[in-house]
Amino acid sequence: MPEIFINGQPYEADPDQTVLQVALANGIYVPYFCWHPQLSVAGNCRICMIEEEGRGVDIGCNMPVKAGMRVLTESEEVRSHRKAILQFITLNHPVDCGICDKAGECVLQDYHYEYNGSPSMSGDPKVRSTKFYDLSDRIVLDNERCILCSRCVRFTHEISKSHGLGIEQRADVSLVRPSTDGSFRDDPYSDNVVDICPVGALLSRSFFYKARVWYLTKTPSVCPGCERGCRIDIWHRKPEWQVQSLDTGENTAIARITPHENSEVNGPWICNKGRDLARIFERRRADGAMLKGKPASVAEAATEARRLIKAAARPVALVSSWGSNEELEAFRASLGSMFTALVKPDHLPAAGEVLEDDLLIRPDKNPNTGKARELFGTAPAVIPADADLVLVWGEGCDFSKIPAGARIILLGSWLAPENGHADVFIPVSIQTERSGHYTNCQGVVSGFEACFPRAPGVADAEALFAQLAGAAP
Repeated sequence: MPEIFINGQPYEADPDQTVLQVALANGIYVPYFCWHPQLSVAGNCRICMIEEEGRGVDIGCNMPVKAGMRVLTESEEVRSHRKAILQFITLNHPVDCGICDKAGECVLQDYHYEYNGSPSMSGDPKVRSTKFYDLSDRIVLDNERCILCSRCVRFTHEISKSHGLGIEQRADVSLVRPSTDGSFRDDPYSDNVVDICPVGALLSRSFFYKARVWYLTKTPSVCPGCERGCRIDIWHRKPEWQVQSLDTGENTAIARITPHENSEVNGPWICNKGRDLARIFERRRADGAMLKGKPASVAEAATEARRLIKAAARPVALVSSWGSNEELEAFRASLGSMFTALVKPDHLPAAGEVLEDDLLIRPDKNPNTGKARELFGTAPAVIPADADLVLVWGEGCDFSKIPAGARIILLGSWLAPENGHADVFIPVSIQTERSGHYTNCQGVVSGFEACFPRAPGVADAEALFAQLAGAAP
């Protein structure tokens, strides 16, 4: 491997690397806007300037390594060029950081303070452009903030393959615009352009003016939207920034969801369904146990469930494909010998949903079917006609298929008409209220952590199964 020198220190490099990649891989930070590790090199922002001794300054993102080369990343010449580039980039950039959703995460802010820090040299009025242009029903574009790095355009051409964005016109009137065929609107990965935009030009409608990022913290989790099990970060209010009046529900609300980069599963991307998990997790919750529709405590409901299990001759359990590895193991250890266990899909594809593609999306819309079938078999979730007790764990059960006269124990999380019809209903926690692991379609195990506390009347299924088996009070 060739050896190069960066700021006087020797580093080994792969022959196909650029100087920028070698520097970043060795903890030497070089600023960049247009470069992205998953996209082609555009080389149009010019902020990644470095100096090759004896040859002058050039962009590091497109400079191939060669043995013995010596480069400087923080020389006076380099810093002077970066300052000039930032003066150019901010020439027409609006100074609206106080209301920009990218504030706190904007690298233009960071670079300005590091390499520029001076007022604009221009006394001319800024060139105005389109504000809040609708790229789709999910994404808004502020062209005045756009620095034309072209990351979003390259993403739709190289990653999502929708070819949904392009740049029209030239010079200081260039604009990012969607293609006329509407392909960006239908791009199931379109929201990734918000993440990769280095400034506040591309804005998510679901997060628009919703919160400042310094009010939020992120909890690592796993997207349960399909069997891929993409790693995600769930953003929510920090305890020290909790709302004390107005809508205190914001304290336990999902502010946004972003990818948690993981090369084994999803890289730096997730699909739009993963961004919309709040629609699933924040449905109206069931927060109290019931016996034939009448309120009861969890202890009373568990006692009645134990009696029904003990009395049953042909009990069947429909196991949730949204259960964590820990919950599935706990069910098998506590109740597996007492039931004929069948794995059911909790969720089926919604109307119009992308079933499968070549990037991330998989046809099974449940996160842990593989692990559930490993533990309980692959038999279809068809309830035998002679079943006299059916334990339903999770969603996706057609209650009209339960044999007449069979008693029903339902473990669910959201309000549903079936809750009151079950002989025993016990509310159980959801993914954002507990920790656990899923095993995805490739056998990769990924963990998730609790974001919010569970309500007092809600049980954790992992502990509940031991109660139902009579192994715990």
